[in-house]
Amino acid sequence: MPLKGTSPFATFLIVGPTCFFLGILFALFPYDYHVLWTTPTAYKHASDMTIPPLTQYFALQENHLKFLHASPPLISRILHIVIGTGLLGFMMKLYKPSEANMLFDGASLVLYMCGIAVYIANIVKGLRTVTAGAYGADGLPTGATVNDGDIIGREDSLRVLAASNTILALVLAGVLILQAGQWYAQRKEAEEMEAMDKKDSDDRKAARQANHSHSSGGGNGKKKQ
Repeated sequence: MPLKGTSPFATFLIVGPTCFFLGILFALFPYDYHVLWTTPTAYKHASDMTIPPLTQYFALQENHLKFLHASPPLISRILHIVIGTGLLGFMMKLYKPSEANMLFDGASLVLYMCGIAVYIANIVKGLRTVTAGAYGADGLPTGATVNDGDIIGREDSLRVLAASNTILALVLAGVLILQAGQWYAQRKEAEEMEAMDKKDSDDRKAARQANHSHSSGGGNGKKKQ
């Protein structure tokens, strides 16, 4: 039996898309791991073993990102529908919210919107940059001048994309933790309320039994007289 106030279907609409996005990020993790977290060894399937290992993995990541960005429009539409499904779940749970909804679902919605902001500002923009190959000065308007330290090159751009994926994964994991925390808090509250109701019921039952025993004792005393 669902707990009161948990809105299981709305929670499913939130948890489902969140896990879906985490699955996508997990599929990208083999590419991000070598360019962000470790110094890789030589790629054994590389055609030219004289190329530095990190350069090989940057090329693998870049080619994969270009392939993703060149996906049919249906892919991006499905992705946006799933994003909208998560927002629908939050709207359902925050309609006439309880205190628990305001605390857990409100914080979850903030994290979810932060994830959408990272997706639009960093990931979508990064995919377009990678596809166009507009790294560093190549991506600047004609005639624009900047300091060399302000120009982000190819490798740094790919690292930013990998870091954005990691940030997005942490944000989405936070959504799942908050939803699990809400379920646990409401479950404990329901158990405490059930225990209190049972105690009250037992107290009333004991009181009725005491009154019945007192009445029976009084009646027997009158008969003996």
